[in-house]
Amino acid sequence: MALRVGIAGYGLAGRYFHAPLLKGCGFQVAAVVTTNSERAQHAHDDFPDVKIVNSIDELVQISLDLIVVASANIVHAEQAIASINSGIPVVVDKPMGRTFFETKSIIDAGVAAGIPVCTFFNRRWDSDALTIKRVLASGELGSIHRLESRFERFRPNRNPQSWRENMSVAQGGGLLLDLQPHLISTAIDWFGTADLVSASVRALRGGADDDSVLTLKHSSGVISYLSASAIVGAPGPRIRILGTNGALIINELDPQEGLLREGLYPRGGSWQIPTASRAFIHRGDDVEEIAGEHGNYGLFYQAVAGALENKNPWPIDNQDALLVARIIDKAGQS
Repeated sequence: MALRVGIAGYGLAGRYFHAPLLKGCGFQVAAVVTTNSERAQHAHDDFPDVKIVNSIDELVQISLDLIVVASANIVHAEQAIASINSGIPVVVDKPMGRTFFETKSIIDAGVAAGIPVCTFFNRRWDSDALTIKRVLASGELGSIHRLESRFERFRPNRNPQSWRENMSVAQGGGLLLDLQPHLISTAIDWFGTADLVSASVRALRGGADDDSVLTLKHSSGVISYLSASAIVGAPGPRIRILGTNGALIINELDPQEGLLREGLYPRGGSWQIPTASRAFIHRGDDVEEIAGEHGNYGLFYQAVAGALENKNPWPIDNQDALLVARIIDKAGQS
């Protein structure tokens, strides 16, 4: 019997990330929360038998094994806690909460009720993330001293219809909450816990923050420079890792988001097409191309399915979600 899941929100995150990944990993998308008629039609197009409801209160009345909160950041805590209070495990799209306090309130509610909650740090299953883990384990770069990780774009005109580009951080908007959680969560996954050293967070287009650079110092001694910006006419490499024996350079974004937006998904939990980004090791003028690992967000929901059946741990430790939230809070205060 397939695990039954309800999705709160059917915009970008709900329709193009969670729904296809859930489908590919064998879940039954049984219900969707949306009050938008166009999105309701999208949900019916994608899942003809899906039940459409107007609120989280209606959703928790349905027999479900899991709820995925993929709505606007401003209601993450409200919807996650409603799911927990109804005894339904929940996955919350990043960021779990808008603040450290909000994130902790969700996790504490889960602990108090004995109901699992997990956040969707899917970028840990990007091609670059998996390639980096392999290269770090090999030791071929020597002692690592610096990470540069970027999500940089050139979109000089703000989209007036996008809540992410117009709401304040307090309301849940901006790149500090949208992209920096990915950059921070992967950095601490690779190099350990970290403290914020400095932060520049700016709104250059007049809406929400759209240009941020965070500097972290990890317990391992590595310094991370994390850039999330919509105003970069010449984006830098996606990843640059510097070690005493060489540097790892990955220029390309993982292809999975593009594939999901095209309507493709990892059937049976695995992609049937290549999902590897090209990677290079530089030693001065000597440049060696190495094989990239194939990215697979399906591994997240395979682990969720296993956790629901008590076969394995949940894929993201909630202490990581708390650390990411704490760093973002400090950056926002800067």
